[in-house]
Amino acid sequence: MRILLTNLNTIFQVDFLAESLHCSEKTVRNDLNHIEEYLVAYRTARLVRKPGLGLYLEIDEEDRSQLFNRLYQNQKDPMTEAERTIEIAYKLLVSNKPITLGDFAERYYTNKAEIKKDLAKIKSWFDRYDLSLVSKQRLGNIVSGSELNKRNALAHLSELLSSVTERNYILDLFPPYEVAAIRKALQNLQQKFEIVFTDGGFESLLIHALILIRRTRQQSPIAIPNKDKASTYQSNEYQMASWLLDQLETTFTISFSDNERIYYTWHLVSSRTRNDQPESLRHSDHVVADIVRMISERLQQLTMVNFEKDSILVEGLIIHLHAVINRITYGFTISNPLLPDIKKMYPYMFSMIVLALEDVKKKCDLEIPEDEAAYLVLHFQASIERLQKQRNLTKSVLIVCHLGIGMSHLLQAKLEQNYRGMNIVGCIGKMEVDAFLTTNMVDFIISTTPLDHMQVPYVEISPLLEANDKAKLTQFLQTMEKVKKQHQGNSSLVQLLDEETIHLGVDLEHRYEVVEMLANSLLARGVVSKTFVHHALLRERASATSIGGAIAIPHASPDTVKQSAIAMAIMKEPLEWGGEMVSIVFLLAIANENKMITKDLIQQISSISEQPIRVKELTESSSASDILSRMDRK
Repeated sequence: MRILLTNLNTIFQVDFLAESLHCSEKTVRNDLNHIEEYLVAYRTARLVRKPGLGLYLEIDEEDRSQLFNRLYQNQKDPMTEAERTIEIAYKLLVSNKPITLGDFAERYYTNKAEIKKDLAKIKSWFDRYDLSLVSKQRLGNIVSGSELNKRNALAHLSELLSSVTERNYILDLFPPYEVAAIRKALQNLQQKFEIVFTDGGFESLLIHALILIRRTRQQSPIAIPNKDKASTYQSNEYQMASWLLDQLETTFTISFSDNERIYYTWHLVSSRTRNDQPESLRHSDHVVADIVRMISERLQQLTMVNFEKDSILVEGLIIHLHAVINRITYGFTISNPLLPDIKKMYPYMFSMIVLALEDVKKKCDLEIPEDEAAYLVLHFQASIERLQKQRNLTKSVLIVCHLGIGMSHLLQAKLEQNYRGMNIVGCIGKMEVDAFLTTNMVDFIISTTPLDHMQVPYVEISPLLEANDKAKLTQFLQTMEKVKKQHQGNSSLVQLLDEETIHLGVDLEHRYEVVEMLANSLLARGVVSKTFVHHALLRERASATSIGGAIAIPHASPDTVKQSAIAMAIMKEPLEWGGEMVSIVFLLAIANENKMITKDLIQQISSISEQPIRVKELTESSSASDILSRMDRK
């Protein structure tokens, strides 16, 4: 049945089938009679027998697929579609010869149309690893690309079809005894060198050792430039890798080249361990410490959160970025299964991280991909939640007094006596304010003298803190709370929108065109600089800004914005936007003096994305004024 289904255009002789199936012609004829009975249940199926010519099967695609599925179900261990696709990708990656559609169709009891669908998914996935699936006429399909990229793809096969897999399919592609032997060798490595890998790091080293052995047997060596060898020889990890591969050579009767030892050393260096000491890393790798400081300072500017106070964050980033930089240096790619969820759950922090990494790219010539960026989001989001617990208990307050230190301390004592939850972070003069705020974060300022052009909220009172001053201060604190609550609504979003910046029925083919159109509309109004358009496009190319719920929020650095504004596009038809379909686009242009509202804006937009009915109402609006009225509803 499988032979007939996979070769619809071929006429078979009975003697040929008997020889192929290692049985007699009588057995084949009996089987064909059973097949005819079996095909009665399928409307379009017919076994055609032509005396003197041979026999063949007639059937349409729908019935043909049903028959293939039934054949699968009759197997002792039926293979799922996901398993089939992963195994096809694996065979393509390890094969040095082209493989035809017919070969795959026959092996997996399916038709060529289904195999073509699998190959389309595989070809798209190969793009992540700079690999090409080449179809050679009459020969079949073969993978084109470097051995390093092939091995990277092999190591991540489990991520081919699903963002989160319940099991690591790639381990099923290797003999169980090999998996067990390497697992034991890695455990012995940990004991001998007193090193402890994370669970993910251990599994990664296991998979790469399996691939290394397989490719060595297939005589597909890795190429290592001579310039990268010298520093590797001096590392402790090279001694570990050599020790491990020596054990595996004995176990599997195989010989590993020096290049393979260096290649595996890189994987050891790139695997984070629980007993890495951040202080030692800081001294051994100044680049890591500089990048951690650069990212933290930039995010502090963008988010107005003092991350330097969080020692847990700094230590965690040093360990994490040490591994990230090594992965990038050695050309190893990772796929973050949480990327889509992180972008949806923390759109504000993800956007700020990407902006901060643009500075790293410019200053350090280091491009950190979005999969790695998403992990950084988790570090900083955890830091915010830690700091928030502290901030909920107290408010950081700066006292500005023009009457000397004695009066300043008197005012501080009175405030601490009359108001709970105030943490006085400093008592300074007016001339010192700007310098103080560049290195310190405060919730508000209490001043005894007028202050000009303050981005931080402040209240002016008498240094004696009399009854009317207490009333004024209490009203100020209540107003701050009201403003905070108002930010939870849509007021900031509606205030920055304008009928002239709302575009309905936008019909463009690519998300870059939409970003460029909206950015140019803001440029025409004079609220952004010429570089804003370029930066917004660069930001979008770095990582798609879709946040789920049919909404995208492209944006650019505050440095390119003259006056805060938002441009909005309602798409004529949903547009593919980094793996999601988007109908509403908000282009955010937030100036430096208003950057403290960015988080609230993105939260407001994110709230809309979680309400399908509101999204539907906005996309069906007939005019810009109609959109504004709908947006203003709580």
